[in-house]
Amino acid sequence: MSEPSTPDPPDGTGSGTNGGSRTGDVGPVVDEPDPNRWWALAVIATAQLMVVLDATIVNIALPSAQRDLGISNGNRQWVITAYTLAFGGLLLLGGRVADLVGRKRTFIIGLIGFAGASALGGASFGQEMLYLSRALQGVFAALLAPSALSLLTTTFPSGRERAKAFGVFSAIAGGGSAIGLLLGGILTEWLSWRWCLYVNVLIALLAVVGALTLLKDRAGAKGAHLDIPGVVLGSGGLVAIVYGFSRAESDGWTSAEVLAVLSIGIALLAAFTWWQTKSSDPLLPLHIIGERNRGGSVIVMALTTIGLFGAFLFLTFFLQNILGYSPLSAGLAFLPLSAGVIIGSTQISARLLPLVPPRFLLVPGLLLSAGGMYSLTFLDTHSSYAGHILPGTILLGFGLGLTFLPVVSTATMGVAPRDSGVTSASVNTAQQVGGSIGTSLLNTIATTATATYLTSHLAAAAREGPLTRAERTRIVNTGTVHGFTVAITWAAIILLAAAVIGAIMINRGSPRADASDEGATPEATPGAAA
Repeated sequence: MSEPSTPDPPDGTGSGTNGGSRTGDVGPVVDEPDPNRWWALAVIATAQLMVVLDATIVNIALPSAQRDLGISNGNRQWVITAYTLAFGGLLLLGGRVADLVGRKRTFIIGLIGFAGASALGGASFGQEMLYLSRALQGVFAALLAPSALSLLTTTFPSGRERAKAFGVFSAIAGGGSAIGLLLGGILTEWLSWRWCLYVNVLIALLAVVGALTLLKDRAGAKGAHLDIPGVVLGSGGLVAIVYGFSRAESDGWTSAEVLAVLSIGIALLAAFTWWQTKSSDPLLPLHIIGERNRGGSVIVMALTTIGLFGAFLFLTFFLQNILGYSPLSAGLAFLPLSAGVIIGSTQISARLLPLVPPRFLLVPGLLLSAGGMYSLTFLDTHSSYAGHILPGTILLGFGLGLTFLPVVSTATMGVAPRDSGVTSASVNTAQQVGGSIGTSLLNTIATTATATYLTSHLAAAAREGPLTRAERTRIVNTGTVHGFTVAITWAAIILLAAAVIGAIMINRGSPRADASDEGATPEATPGAAA
């Protein structure tokens, strides 16, 4: 067994014993930047886009797949849940595996496995085969996502180039989901729902070729061991939490099954936390998320994802069920949000992050996002896209673009190379679990508000005389939109809470100021040349 991890120094730079105490580690900074680093970024971004797309592209294809395979309404959730359970539950394990065996190797295995699982899903001749393929996609995504982010972290360790690279990565993380809605609509309407899975094979093959020729990485940590009890406790707890929230969406928060599963998940995670203080090779060294800035970034990421999923969930339903948009038209409607994320990340955050403290970007970004979200609470059944939805989505996207880059960059900055995989997995876990919580929590709020509205208004209308079909449809649609706006209000409040937490917890200075404190300038750091 190797020696226990040594905590990072208070400034979070990751120097000291964490920098290379194990066999196979190298220093956190190399003398010369990788000449292929921008091509490497393209490969990493392609893989990340595939994972992000898959979170929403299948949602658009689900109604067609349900009809084709004869999936019942009660079982259709497993097409989504099988993926989220495996992905969210195994992320920490995937991140640590990347640290132990090497990030490039894990990245390529994840790509090949994800492609194979996608091909299996596209060829499904029954619902069980589709569920299995989705679970396998989640397993390999749990290997792929943290290794992609940790490769980015080690390829661009500091300086202006790090900000540019993370700007591209953050734009994909924030805007890729909306692109998935558009691509899913195109493939489903013009080809088949199966191509929403087959497309991953093409993307993965391109990324594998690029990874083999362009990516560089250190060898795995030869003297380390996998924390098996930590894997069982941590992965088991995360699976239980994700499953509990997914069941709460359909069964309600007072369901005995939901309460039991969530209680088990909390107990397992509590035991996992205790064990990490005792293990000589912890799955997640607690100093990683215990550092103030990193822990704050993980919390902000989780809360921000809750708000983002709230916008996607309810706007998708509103556009298709209330305004009558086709899947393709609904996907196109999200493009301005994606554009806002891309512009905010690559043109604003990437340029300013080397010069200003991270919270000077993420706090205003979260406030803008909350404002854009709040503007959507004024929707009604007569709202138009251009007049009511477009302004809010642009503001929301722009705010998220300002937020994601400083959050992801701060969360992964200053980590020892041997811990970069599990650190990246922590960020991905916050995003995945936040999405599960956002979907179930906000959907529960929406359905409860809608049910309360319909109970009172349908009864009041019935007392005045028999209801026509048109009158009943009008009341039901109005009640549905009312539920949406109540849930969106809570999403805006959650984004405000994220802004407060970010302002309080994330107090890291600007990279330029940090470099000056160490007797250097950002331009002098490796990889910092413009």
